[in-house]
Amino acid sequence: MNADGNAYADDATIRRILQDTGDTWAVVGLSDNSSRAAWGVAQVLQRFGKRVVPVHPKAETVHGEQGYASLADIPFPVDVVDVFVNSGLAGAVADEAVAVGAKAVWFQLGVVDREACGRTRAAGLDMVMDRCPAIEIPRLGARA
Repeated sequence: MNADGNAYADDATIRRILQDTGDTWAVVGLSDNSSRAAWGVAQVLQRFGKRVVPVHPKAETVHGEQGYASLADIPFPVDVVDVFVNSGLAGAVADEAVAVGAKAVWFQLGVVDREACGRTRAAGLDMVMDRCPAIEIPRLGARA
């Protein structure tokens, strides 16, 4: 549990995902709509040295990266799945992340599914909920 009492976002896990888990991040919910949070966060992740893979039903190219309609459609390994869908849909995305062999799942601010977190961690993946990497990178002084 971290300082604010969040057992789903401890600093050690956050730092491990950001620095050690790998550089290919599938961002579920990322479209070319620049007014959406996913668009800005993906840009921050790219500046931090991550390859951002858009996952959205429209499969749009975003920030120069080809988009895919689902995690299963991505033809290469993904290290982290960053989830920008609502909590009611997030559990299914976490299960897909496990199925495609991701190493970690990150639920964005406001995205919480405790059962999905338990399943994901039980499958051996790191998991963070209700946090944003664009906030955590500078807060932790993380390095790429």
